[in-house]
Amino acid sequence: MSSSLHVFALCVLVLFAKMLAISCYQGFFRLRHRAFTNPEDAGFFKRDALVHELSAVSRASRAWANDLENIPLFFALGGLCVALGTHGVATAWLFALFTVARVLHTLMYLGRRQPWRTLAYGVGLACLLGLAGLIGAALLPIR
Repeated sequence: MSSSLHVFALCVLVLFAKMLAISCYQGFFRLRHRAFTNPEDAGFFKRDALVHELSAVSRASRAWANDLENIPLFFALGGLCVALGTHGVATAWLFALFTVARVLHTLMYLGRRQPWRTLAYGVGLACLLGLAGLIGAALLPIR
C-alpha cells in the first residue's frame, strides 16, 4: 500500500468517526431530554413532538450539513490524488491537515467559538484547493 493511500485511509476513518460522533451527540441530547420533533419518536416515549429542535441538536445538525458540503469533496479529490500518484509528502500533509481542520471545525462549531470555527473552515478549504492543484499538476505536467 502506498503511503498516500495509507494516510488517506486513516483520514477517511477519522472523518467517519467524527461524523458518527456528531450523530451520537444529537441522539444523546434528544434522549437525555426526551425531546423529539418527529411525532413517532415522541410518541414512543409518550411525549408530544416539539415544533423546534433543541438548540444543541440544531447546532450539531448544522455542523453535520457543513461536513456534507466539504468531506465528499475531500473523498473525491483524495481518491484522485491516490490514483494519480500525486507528490506523496505534499498529498499526505494536505490529507492530514484537512482532517485536523474538519475535526477542529466541528469542535469550534459545537463550542460556539468564533473566529476559530471560520479559521478551521478556511484551512480545510485551502487543503481542498491544494489537492485540486496537485491533481491539476499531475494531469498537466509542466515540461
